[in-house]
Amino acid sequence: MGLGEQVFVDIETPYSGASDNEVRRNIRYARACMRDCIKKDEVPFASHLLYTQPGILDDNNPHERETGILAGKLLITKLEARTVVYTDLGISKGMRQGIQMAEELGRKIEYRTLGDDWESKMSEIEAQHSHNSVW
Repeated sequence: MGLGEQVFVDIETPYSGASDNEVRRNIRYARACMRDCIKKDEVPFASHLLYTQPGILDDNNPHERETGILAGKLLITKLEARTVVYTDLGISKGMRQGIQMAEELGRKIEYRTLGDDWESKMSEIEAQHSHNSVW
């Protein structure tokens, strides 16, 4: 990736889930999607990975959830990014909101998948990561 060649992308993936395990899976999936973008020489942003960390905003609090979504979309608008929607896990309500915002702003929208083996590939990558024990 060279200077001046970067394409900023706003990643749409599910975050919320019916259980803690589903949320964990969705977080892993979003990380895998970010990695996919980086390998494509893109600069990804996933506000749901940043703002939902403990101590920042609580995704289960409707006001804080909406604040995080709007903050992320405002930032990505300033970067003139396109939207990349990863669909392996379906399209959630929050993703639909992000897609609608992108359409209203006239941003390019691209739909992608990682494939059925994304979890096993991600497990291999995580096992080799130097900070694996932290996460």
